[in-house]
Amino acid sequence: MKTENFWAEQFPYPKNIPVCAEVPEQVDVAVVGGGFTGLNAALVLAQSGARVAVLEQNTFGWGASSRNGGMLTPGLKAPLSWIRKTYGLELARHFWSWALESIDHVERVVTDNNIACDWRRSGHLALATKPAHFERYRSNLAMLDRDFGYRNGRLLPPSDLASEIGSTAFHGAVVDDVSGSVHPAKYAFGLAAAVARSGALLCEDTRVLQLRPAPGGHALRTNRGPLRAREVLLATNGYTTGLNLRARAGVFPVGSYIIVTEPLPAALQAELSPRGRMMYDSANFLIYFRLTPDGRMLFGGRNNLSTTLDLHDSAQRLQERMLSVYPQLRGVPLTHSWTGKLGITFDLMPHIGRVNGVHYAYGYCGHGVSISSYLGREVGELLAGKRTSSAFLNIPHPRNPIAFFERLFLPFVAQWYRMQDALA
Repeated sequence: MKTENFWAEQFPYPKNIPVCAEVPEQVDVAVVGGGFTGLNAALVLAQSGARVAVLEQNTFGWGASSRNGGMLTPGLKAPLSWIRKTYGLELARHFWSWALESIDHVERVVTDNNIACDWRRSGHLALATKPAHFERYRSNLAMLDRDFGYRNGRLLPPSDLASEIGSTAFHGAVVDDVSGSVHPAKYAFGLAAAVARSGALLCEDTRVLQLRPAPGGHALRTNRGPLRAREVLLATNGYTTGLNLRARAGVFPVGSYIIVTEPLPAALQAELSPRGRMMYDSANFLIYFRLTPDGRMLFGGRNNLSTTLDLHDSAQRLQERMLSVYPQLRGVPLTHSWTGKLGITFDLMPHIGRVNGVHYAYGYCGHGVSISSYLGREVGELLAGKRTSSAFLNIPHPRNPIAFFERLFLPFVAQWYRMQDALA
């Protein structure tokens, strides 16, 4: 078993993506972070005529953008009932429709830029781990129908689960055809190529060491030389550092871990997932799983919130959970175990902001493939003058210095979630 990112090993970073031999001296906008957020923002900005440099400390898409499960599902991480209670029905409707539109956005980007990334509208299955969770699903669907006019989701009682999943571990589900799936590395690398074609400058292996105000904008010191920019966008999500302390105080990293099996026989694939859905369960320490385009079972989760778990130990824990869902996979070898960092905010909402003159967009809390892409576009439009506001800019953004000490407080949060999963 290899302890490295399966997606990027299967589809290595292309050598033909044009990157800068040198960091430019001056640009209109410097985007720090070469994942889905930064690349979508850079695409809008470059198409609007701005001179843009995207600064990535590794290769483009190296972080969570190529390390996730490749699943695009409706909604934000914060519960819709909480969003409605906090912001009112009108804004809750906006956030819900925005999240749905984010999936359409990825489809448009993939289509318009001819990105071959195994895009598919495969739908998803939200699985109830307890009977009470199935009743919660029933109430949630009724609310979506009544107050949001959304009727795509439908209840699947336990007696009908066999048509969607080859497992008896769950107590019903919600099935929804709107969700999509991608090969995340192919999407990330294809997006980087599209950004380069649009005229943006891609600077890989470029780590920003210092960021300070300067006449006419900002001065950035990187490991490859200095750069001046009129505007700076931090698009680093779970990899956000202390370059801007106020921005860092609003987000903290959490680890998500994934394993994949060797390719499975076609008959076993059809038994495990007859319709090739994206799947996740209703626990706080949720699991998510799907068949990959080449027929492996991908299985991910958050057995622990730490970003530093041993990948062999993580694989063993995830395999045990996988076998509790799919005992048919006993004896099937695992080929890869890897991890990536999620960016978590204190209200579980994405945020756009500007602090000390620096813009940021982050906080996807595990819903990042579509939401980071669309929020990247939105912040790009703000910087390009194509829009004047965003709901994610206008809502309050809670910050706390404890964000800097995630290794101290996350074990207590993890214990709380374990207790909730045991009781709720």
